[in-house]
Amino acid sequence: MKITHRRQFLHLAAGVAALPAVSRVAWAQAYPARPVRLVVGAPAGGATDIFARLAGQWLSERLGQPAVIENRPGAAGNIATEAVVRSQPDGYTLLVVAPPVAINATLYENLSFNFLRDTTPIASIVGVPLVMQVNSSFPTKTVQEFIAYSKANSTNMASGGNGTAAHVAGELFKMMTGVNMVHVPYRGGAPAVTDLLGGQVQVMFGPMPESIEYIKTGKLRALAVTSATRSETLPDVPSVGEIVRGYEASSWFGVVAPKNTPAVIVERLNKEINAALADAQVRQRLAVLGGTALALSPAGFAKLLSEETDKWAKVVKFSGAKPD
Repeated sequence: MKITHRRQFLHLAAGVAALPAVSRVAWAQAYPARPVRLVVGAPAGGATDIFARLAGQWLSERLGQPAVIENRPGAAGNIATEAVVRSQPDGYTLLVVAPPVAINATLYENLSFNFLRDTTPIASIVGVPLVMQVNSSFPTKTVQEFIAYSKANSTNMASGGNGTAAHVAGELFKMMTGVNMVHVPYRGGAPAVTDLLGGQVQVMFGPMPESIEYIKTGKLRALAVTSATRSETLPDVPSVGEIVRGYEASSWFGVVAPKNTPAVIVERLNKEINAALADAQVRQRLAVLGGTALALSPAGFAKLLSEETDKWAKVVKFSGAKPD
């Protein structure tokens, strides 16, 4: 090849190699050109929906396009997850996730998708402890007293359904303490809290946003929070881990996209969500709901999702839980 021809070839090759990078930059600048859907696999009013709407508000403000919340409850969130993993990986259909996506990987044997394989982590939003709570008339005021009582008497443990975070948090407590608790699944957290308030069930490892007002008004008694450390929202309430060494069962919420979503869009969304989480007013709003801002990179959130999937697989197998 003559030197001049070779130089022309190398120049053209360099230009071709640069095209994808230019295209990616243009794509990032154009995104989003229309509303973004945030799909929630839970009914309106629950913890996942609450945090989805907060995230939607931040994204709408920062992206300059509406972030529309779409509730698609059913099958413990699997209906919503399948809809998102089957959608176009263009950044316009996102899934708001919580512990059930990690739990379902073991709880359901014949899923048509593999969550870890078929999604692209974008960003975490918040970490929220569950609260080990009892009716205010229940005769135990500490975790130690509850363990002793439940070893001598059968107690009923409420949850929003088989495989929910509240369910497996209670099963982990049973596994680590040997207490006698009978699981009573409800169709959603709200009816479970209602029966806990009425004394039909004795204990619940419930999401803090759904019960914090009942705790503050004395209608429910918080025995402990399930995070590794105490919660700033309930600073006088111990963590379960202070009594049961090694126990931890926090909830977390975040956003994922279908696999193969362009990295430049993932990075843009991660940047905007983390920028919102750095805002003092946003952090205060999360704190009122019992949460702590959880700003991770896409890789950091992927690591959390993988670790949670492995952790809850052991608990699901121990409990013998089956889907509703």
